[in-house]
Amino acid sequence: MAEKLPEIITEEELIKIVEKTKSNKYKLAFMLGFYECLRVSEVACLRQEHVNREMKLLLIKGSDVSKGKKGAKRGKDRNIPIAPEVIKGLKYLPVGNDKAKDNGVRAIQYAFKKKVLEVLGRTDVHFHTLRHSGITHYLTKKKWNTLEMQRMAGHSKSSITEIYTHINPQNLVERMWDKN
Repeated sequence: MAEKLPEIITEEELIKIVEKTKSNKYKLAFMLGFYECLRVSEVACLRQEHVNREMKLLLIKGSDVSKGKKGAKRGKDRNIPIAPEVIKGLKYLPVGNDKAKDNGVRAIQYAFKKKVLEVLGRTDVHFHTLRHSGITHYLTKKKWNTLEMQRMAGHSKSSITEIYTHINPQNLVERMWDKN
């Protein structure tokens, strides 16, 4: 039985979604999901103290035990580069609300699903789709290698990162006809 590939969205579709989103916090959340390849829990837990503007790095915390929150999967911290597309929006951190259930995770997921339905008319796209799409974007459009993407995504094995890659037929045609 063939494995079904998860849905992805293009950068152009993300931009349409962001342009139609009124809340600056949700705009930032959606962009962090795509350009930083973050999980929704990582977005919800991100705070100003995790931003190093001088070094252009985000510290993705594995957990914040004192507040009872969970961030990165399996409790591993990692530093990732801040994408130029999100740097200005970081002034809207925190995105998650400490008083909301699941630290705002459900609210972020709901806002994204609602906006995707409104803008793209699709019901098969979830917040995690942004992570898949971002990884695919960096591998195919930005030509990052698997090791770079593995570190950015926080995967323990490159084989995990490879699961997230989606080469569409048009990418293959462009590669075939590339003169370089």
